[in-house]
Amino acid sequence: MFSKSRINEPGPKQADADKPKAPETSVTKPSTDYAPAAPKGKAAASVLSSDLTVVGNLRTTGDIQVEGTVEGDIRAHLLTVGESATIRGEIVADDIVVNGRVIGRVRGLKVRLTSTARVEGDIIHKTIAIESGAHFEGSVQRQDDPLAQGRPSMASAAPAAPTPKPEEP
Repeated sequence: MFSKSRINEPGPKQADADKPKAPETSVTKPSTDYAPAAPKGKAAASVLSSDLTVVGNLRTTGDIQVEGTVEGDIRAHLLTVGESATIRGEIVADDIVVNGRVIGRVRGLKVRLTSTARVEGDIIHKTIAIESGAHFEGSVQRQDDPLAQGRPSMASAAPAAPTPKPEEP
């Protein structure tokens, strides 16, 4: 159907000069359609390599895979703690998979401790899975919305709102 010789001939280039306008538009449209589709797709997880140490809090709406050391709190959509990873702080995510070490509170809708996991702290979850061989020291508490527990500080700010109410009368 297509041949290399027809493409290289001067005659078809002139004939195609009128015709390519429609195909170029067609070609341009798919590339235009493709460009917005890429941002709509799910972004790759951020990876903190095993030779990286982070001191401070991490917050994202995306996914994080930690292979190194984090000294601080982490909030993400999906958090994967690698076998060589150590996290000292609270971790909060929709989905949490722990293969390494966590020292601090774990709050997630779905929490999974694999056989290589070492967790020292409380786990607040909606669903939990603990594989045989996982090391866990702390308490486990089921809640329908474990992610909301971090918001009582906002609720604590709410009692400050009634202070202006007594000032009004």
